[in-house]
Amino acid sequence: MKLGDIFDLAIEQGKESDLRDKSEIAKMLEEKQKAYDEMKGNEKDSFDKEELSNPYSDTRILYGSKDKEVKRVLAGIDIDTGEMLLADRLSERGEQIDLVIAHHPEGKALANLHSVMHLQEDILHQLGVPINVAQGIMASRIGEVERGLLPLNHNRAVDTARLLDIPLMCLHTPADNVVVDYLTKLFDEKSPETVGEVIKLLKDIPEYQEAIKIGAGPKVVTGAKNRKAGKIFVDMTGGTGGSEKAYEKLSAAGIGTIVAMHMGEKHRKEAEKNHINVIIAGHLASDSLGMNLILDKLQQRGVEVMTCSGLTRVSR
Repeated sequence: MKLGDIFDLAIEQGKESDLRDKSEIAKMLEEKQKAYDEMKGNEKDSFDKEELSNPYSDTRILYGSKDKEVKRVLAGIDIDTGEMLLADRLSERGEQIDLVIAHHPEGKALANLHSVMHLQEDILHQLGVPINVAQGIMASRIGEVERGLLPLNHNRAVDTARLLDIPLMCLHTPADNVVVDYLTKLFDEKSPETVGEVIKLLKDIPEYQEAIKIGAGPKVVTGAKNRKAGKIFVDMTGGTGGSEKAYEKLSAAGIGTIVAMHMGEKHRKEAEKNHINVIIAGHLASDSLGMNLILDKLQQRGVEVMTCSGLTRVSR
Protein backbone atom coordinates (compact mmCIF):
# COMPACT_ATOMS: atom_id res chain seq x y z
CA MET A 1 0.00 0.00 0.00
CA LYS A 2 1.04 3.59 -0.47
CA LEU A 3 1.45 5.72 2.64
CA GLY A 4 -1.38 8.03 1.57
CA ASP A 5 -3.74 5.08 1.09
CA ILE A 6 -2.97 3.84 4.61
CA PHE A 7 -3.74 7.26 6.05
CA ASP A 8 -6.94 7.67 4.03
CA LEU A 9 -8.11 4.20 5.09
CA ALA A 10 -7.66 5.11 8.77
CA ILE A 11 -9.55 8.38 8.33
CA GLU A 12 -12.42 6.56 6.64
CA GLN A 13 -12.56 4.01 9.47
CA GLY A 14 -12.68 6.90 11.92
CA LYS A 15 -15.60 8.46 10.04
CA GLU A 16 -17.43 5.14 9.75
CA SER A 17 -17.19 4.65 13.54
CA ASP A 18 -17.84 8.29 14.45
CA LEU A 19 -20.76 8.78 16.85
CA ARG A 20 -21.88 11.77 14.81
CA ASP A 21 -24.07 11.42 11.75
CA LYS A 22 -22.13 11.48 8.46
CA SER A 23 -24.09 14.54 7.40
CA GLU A 24 -22.77 16.42 10.46
CA ILE A 25 -19.19 15.57 9.53
CA ALA A 26 -19.78 16.59 5.91
CA LYS A 27 -21.28 19.90 7.05
CA MET A 28 -18.26 20.57 9.28
CA LEU A 29 -15.89 19.96 6.37
CA GLU A 30 -17.99 22.19 4.11
CA GLU A 31 -17.72 24.99 6.66
CA LYS A 32 -13.94 24.54 6.73
CA GLN A 33 -13.87 24.81 2.92
CA LYS A 34 -15.97 27.95 2.99
CA ALA A 35 -13.71 29.54 5.62
CA TYR A 36 -10.64 28.60 3.56
CA ASP A 37 -12.10 30.07 0.37
CA GLU A 38 -12.64 33.38 2.17
CA MET A 39 -9.06 33.55 3.49
CA LYS A 40 -6.47 35.81 1.92
CA GLY A 41 -2.69 36.18 1.87
CA ASN A 42 -0.62 34.69 4.69
CA GLU A 43 -3.68 33.27 6.45
CA LYS A 44 -4.49 31.12 3.41
CA ASP A 45 -0.84 30.14 2.87
CA SER A 46 -0.46 28.86 6.44
CA PHE A 47 -3.78 26.99 6.54
CA ASP A 48 -3.49 23.21 6.95
CA LYS A 49 -5.36 21.94 3.87
CA GLU A 50 -5.70 18.52 5.51
CA GLU A 51 -8.57 20.08 7.50
CA LEU A 52 -10.65 20.21 4.30
CA SER A 53 -11.02 16.43 4.11
CA ASN A 54 -9.96 15.16 7.55
CA PRO A 55 -12.18 16.06 10.54
CA TYR A 56 -9.58 14.89 13.08
CA SER A 57 -7.02 17.56 13.98
CA ASP A 58 -5.02 15.06 16.08
CA THR A 59 -4.41 12.67 13.17
CA ARG A 60 -1.78 13.58 10.59
CA ILE A 61 1.01 12.41 8.32
CA LEU A 62 3.88 14.05 10.19
CA TYR A 63 6.73 13.19 7.85
CA GLY A 64 6.92 11.35 4.54
CA SER A 65 5.48 11.30 1.04
CA LYS A 66 1.99 9.96 0.38
CA ASP A 67 3.39 8.15 -2.66
CA LYS A 68 5.85 6.05 -0.67
CA GLU A 69 5.28 2.30 -0.98
CA VAL A 70 4.84 0.65 2.42
CA LYS A 71 5.46 -3.05 2.98
CA ARG A 72 6.14 -3.10 6.73
CA VAL A 73 5.08 -0.74 9.52
CA LEU A 74 6.17 -0.34 13.13
CA ALA A 75 3.18 0.75 15.23
CA GLY A 76 3.11 1.86 18.86
CA ILE A 77 1.00 3.77 21.34
CA ASP A 78 3.60 6.47 22.06
CA ILE A 79 6.31 7.19 19.52
CA ASP A 80 9.26 9.40 20.39
CA THR A 81 12.95 9.56 19.56
CA GLY A 82 13.64 6.13 21.08
CA GLU A 83 11.03 4.39 18.95
CA MET A 84 12.23 6.15 15.80
CA LEU A 85 15.76 4.94 16.58
CA LEU A 86 14.34 1.45 17.10
CA ALA A 87 12.79 1.62 13.62
CA ASP A 88 16.14 2.65 12.19
CA ARG A 89 17.92 -0.16 14.04
CA LEU A 90 15.41 -2.76 12.83
CA SER A 91 15.98 -1.56 9.27
CA GLU A 92 19.74 -1.90 9.75
CA ARG A 93 19.18 -5.50 10.87
CA GLY A 94 17.31 -6.30 7.68
CA GLU A 95 13.72 -5.79 8.90
CA GLN A 96 13.01 -2.73 6.77
CA ILE A 97 10.55 -0.33 8.41
CA ASP A 98 8.83 1.78 5.76
CA LEU A 99 6.51 3.68 8.11
CA VAL A 100 6.13 4.29 11.84
CA ILE A 101 2.58 4.70 13.11
CA ALA A 102 1.92 6.34 16.46
CA HIS A 103 -1.43 6.31 18.22
CA HIS A 104 -0.98 9.33 20.46
CA PRO A 105 -0.45 12.55 18.54
CA GLU A 106 2.90 14.19 17.93
CA GLY A 107 3.96 17.35 16.13
CA LYS A 108 1.18 19.57 14.80
CA ALA A 109 -1.35 16.85 15.64
CA LEU A 110 -0.44 17.23 19.31
CA ALA A 111 -0.43 21.03 19.11
CA ASN A 112 -4.00 20.89 17.77
CA LEU A 113 -5.33 18.13 20.03
CA HIS A 114 -7.74 20.53 21.74
CA SER A 115 -9.61 21.18 18.48
CA VAL A 116 -10.94 17.62 18.26
CA MET A 117 -12.49 17.94 21.74
CA HIS A 118 -15.54 19.64 20.22
CA LEU A 119 -16.56 16.08 19.31
CA GLN A 120 -17.39 15.63 23.00
CA GLU A 121 -20.02 18.38 22.76
CA ASP A 122 -21.87 16.37 20.13
CA ILE A 123 -21.53 13.16 22.16
CA LEU A 124 -23.00 14.82 25.26
CA HIS A 125 -25.84 16.18 23.15
CA GLN A 126 -26.58 12.71 21.76
CA LEU A 127 -26.75 11.40 25.33
CA GLY A 128 -29.44 13.91 26.22
CA VAL A 129 -27.54 17.03 27.32
CA PRO A 130 -28.79 20.20 25.57
CA ILE A 131 -26.18 21.32 23.01
CA ASN A 132 -25.85 24.81 24.54
CA VAL A 133 -25.13 23.23 27.93
CA ALA A 134 -22.66 20.76 26.37
CA GLN A 135 -20.79 23.59 24.65
CA GLY A 136 -20.76 25.64 27.83
CA ILE A 137 -19.42 22.70 29.85
CA MET A 138 -16.65 21.98 27.35
CA ALA A 139 -15.52 25.54 26.60
CA SER A 140 -13.35 26.04 29.67
CA ARG A 141 -11.91 22.51 29.49
CA ILE A 142 -10.93 22.91 25.82
CA GLY A 143 -9.20 26.19 26.68
CA GLU A 144 -7.42 24.53 29.59
CA VAL A 145 -6.10 21.73 27.34
CA GLU A 146 -5.03 24.21 24.64
CA ARG A 147 -3.04 26.25 27.15
CA GLY A 148 -1.49 23.10 28.59
CA LEU A 149 -0.21 22.10 25.16
CA LEU A 150 1.49 25.43 24.45
CA PRO A 151 4.81 24.81 26.26
CA LEU A 152 5.34 21.25 24.99
CA ASN A 153 8.16 20.21 22.67
CA HIS A 154 5.74 18.94 20.04
CA ASN A 155 8.18 18.09 17.27
CA ARG A 156 10.80 15.86 18.92
CA ALA A 157 9.70 12.65 17.23
CA VAL A 158 9.00 14.45 13.95
CA ASP A 159 12.50 15.93 13.89
CA THR A 160 13.98 12.49 14.49
CA ALA A 161 11.84 11.03 11.70
CA ARG A 162 13.10 13.73 9.34
CA LEU A 163 16.77 13.21 10.24
CA LEU A 164 16.47 9.43 9.87
CA ASP A 165 14.24 9.82 6.78
CA ILE A 166 11.61 7.43 8.20
CA PRO A 167 7.96 8.33 7.49
CA LEU A 168 5.79 8.95 10.55
CA MET A 169 2.05 9.35 11.06
CA CYS A 170 -0.28 9.37 14.06
CA LEU A 171 -3.79 7.92 14.19
CA HIS A 172 -5.53 9.16 17.32
CA THR A 173 -9.26 9.91 17.13
CA PRO A 174 -9.92 7.40 14.31
CA ALA A 175 -8.62 4.57 16.52
CA ASP A 176 -10.51 5.95 19.54
CA ASN A 177 -13.72 6.12 17.48
CA VAL A 178 -13.21 2.51 16.38
CA VAL A 179 -12.83 1.19 19.94
CA VAL A 180 -15.89 3.15 21.13
CA ASP A 181 -17.94 1.71 18.27
CA TYR A 182 -16.69 -1.82 18.98
CA LEU A 183 -17.43 -1.74 22.72
CA THR A 184 -20.74 0.10 22.37
CA LYS A 185 -22.01 -2.53 19.92
CA LEU A 186 -20.80 -5.28 22.25
CA PHE A 187 -22.68 -3.86 25.25
CA ASP A 188 -25.78 -3.21 23.16
CA GLU A 189 -25.74 -6.80 21.92
CA LYS A 190 -25.04 -8.48 25.28
CA SER A 191 -27.08 -6.08 27.48
CA PRO A 192 -25.12 -6.60 30.72
CA GLU A 193 -27.31 -5.98 33.76
CA THR A 194 -24.64 -5.35 36.40
CA VAL A 195 -21.28 -3.63 36.58
CA GLY A 196 -19.71 -7.06 37.17
CA GLU A 197 -21.20 -8.34 33.90
CA VAL A 198 -19.68 -5.37 32.06
CA ILE A 199 -16.29 -6.24 33.55
CA LYS A 200 -16.72 -9.87 32.47
CA LEU A 201 -17.40 -8.83 28.88
CA LEU A 202 -14.25 -6.70 28.88
CA LYS A 203 -12.19 -9.55 30.31
CA ASP A 204 -13.26 -11.76 27.40
CA ILE A 205 -11.44 -9.41 24.98
CA PRO A 206 -7.80 -10.47 24.32
CA GLU A 207 -6.29 -7.00 24.74
CA TYR A 208 -7.80 -6.69 28.21
CA GLN A 209 -6.79 -10.27 29.06
CA GLU A 210 -3.17 -9.33 28.36
CA ALA A 211 -3.53 -6.14 30.40
CA ILE A 212 -4.76 -8.17 33.39
CA LYS A 213 -1.50 -10.16 33.32
CA ILE A 214 0.52 -7.01 33.95
CA GLY A 215 -1.88 -5.50 36.50
CA ALA A 216 -3.46 -3.01 34.09
CA GLY A 217 -6.80 -4.69 33.44
CA PRO A 218 -10.36 -3.40 33.94
CA LYS A 219 -11.19 -2.02 37.39
CA VAL A 220 -14.28 -0.56 39.07
CA VAL A 221 -13.26 2.80 40.53
CA THR A 222 -16.73 4.10 41.42
CA GLY A 223 -19.68 1.93 42.38
CA ALA A 224 -19.52 -1.85 42.86
CA LYS A 225 -19.71 -5.00 40.74
CA ASN A 226 -23.14 -5.96 42.11
CA ARG A 227 -24.72 -2.64 41.18
CA LYS A 228 -27.02 -2.28 38.18
CA ALA A 229 -25.16 -1.00 35.14
CA GLY A 230 -28.07 0.94 33.70
CA LYS A 231 -27.33 2.85 30.50
CA ILE A 232 -23.67 2.42 29.53
CA PHE A 233 -21.59 5.22 28.05
CA VAL A 234 -18.24 4.25 26.48
CA ASP A 235 -16.20 7.41 27.04
CA MET A 236 -13.04 6.87 25.01
CA THR A 237 -12.93 9.46 22.23
CA GLY A 238 -12.78 13.21 21.78
CA GLY A 239 -9.08 13.96 22.26
CA THR A 240 -8.65 13.74 26.02
CA GLY A 241 -10.66 13.85 29.24
CA GLY A 242 -13.58 16.28 29.19
CA SER A 243 -15.03 18.51 31.90
CA GLU A 244 -15.82 17.24 35.37
CA LYS A 245 -18.97 19.36 35.16
CA ALA A 246 -20.44 16.84 32.71
CA TYR A 247 -21.23 14.13 35.26
CA GLU A 248 -24.18 15.89 36.84
CA LYS A 249 -25.71 16.32 33.38
CA LEU A 250 -24.93 12.73 32.37
CA SER A 251 -26.58 11.42 35.52
CA ALA A 252 -29.67 13.52 34.81
CA ALA A 253 -29.65 12.15 31.23
CA GLY A 254 -29.86 8.58 32.57
CA ILE A 255 -26.28 7.36 32.31
CA GLY A 256 -25.67 4.63 34.89
CA THR A 257 -22.17 3.42 34.02
CA ILE A 258 -19.20 4.98 32.27
CA VAL A 259 -16.55 2.74 30.71
CA ALA A 260 -13.42 4.84 30.20
CA MET A 261 -9.77 4.37 29.31
CA HIS A 262 -8.67 6.51 32.26
CA MET A 263 -10.05 9.19 34.56
CA GLY A 264 -8.52 11.82 36.80
CA GLU A 265 -9.35 11.84 40.51
CA LYS A 266 -11.27 15.11 40.27
CA HIS A 267 -13.47 13.60 37.57
CA ARG A 268 -13.89 10.32 39.46
CA LYS A 269 -15.13 12.13 42.55
CA GLU A 270 -17.70 14.04 40.51
CA ALA A 271 -18.94 10.79 38.95
CA GLU A 272 -19.19 9.24 42.41
CA LYS A 273 -21.05 12.26 43.77
CA ASN A 274 -23.59 11.83 40.98
CA HIS A 275 -23.96 8.06 41.57
CA ILE A 276 -22.45 7.01 38.23
CA ASN A 277 -20.55 3.70 38.17
CA VAL A 278 -17.12 4.05 36.57
CA ILE A 279 -15.09 1.23 35.04
CA ILE A 280 -11.54 2.00 33.96
CA ALA A 281 -11.06 -0.50 31.16
CA GLY A 282 -7.35 0.25 30.83
CA HIS A 283 -5.61 2.91 28.76
CA LEU A 284 -3.09 0.96 26.69
CA ALA A 285 -5.39 -2.04 26.31
CA SER A 286 -8.18 0.17 24.94
CA ASP A 287 -5.77 2.03 22.65
CA SER A 288 -4.41 -1.32 21.46
CA LEU A 289 -7.91 -2.56 20.63
CA GLY A 290 -8.68 0.53 18.55
CA MET A 291 -5.33 0.42 16.75
CA ASN A 292 -5.60 -3.33 16.12
CA LEU A 293 -8.91 -2.93 14.34
CA ILE A 294 -7.22 -0.49 11.97
CA LEU A 295 -4.00 -2.49 11.64
CA ASP A 296 -6.06 -5.56 10.67
CA LYS A 297 -7.19 -3.67 7.56
CA LEU A 298 -3.56 -3.02 6.61
CA GLN A 299 -2.57 -6.62 7.21
CA GLN A 300 -5.46 -7.81 5.04
CA ARG A 301 -3.99 -5.69 2.25
CA GLY A 302 -0.55 -7.25 2.54
CA VAL A 303 1.21 -4.84 4.89
CA GLU A 304 3.36 -6.51 7.56
CA VAL A 305 2.80 -5.14 11.07
CA MET A 306 5.34 -4.95 13.89
CA THR A 307 4.46 -3.34 17.22
CA CYS A 308 6.20 -1.62 20.12
CA SER A 309 5.60 0.94 22.86
CA GLY A 310 2.73 -0.71 24.69
CA LEU A 311 0.68 -1.81 21.68
CA THR A 312 -0.55 -5.38 22.27
CA ARG A 313 -1.11 -6.83 18.81
CA VAL A 314 -4.17 -9.04 18.32
CA SER A 315 -5.38 -9.96 14.83
CA ARG A 316 -9.06 -10.58 14.17
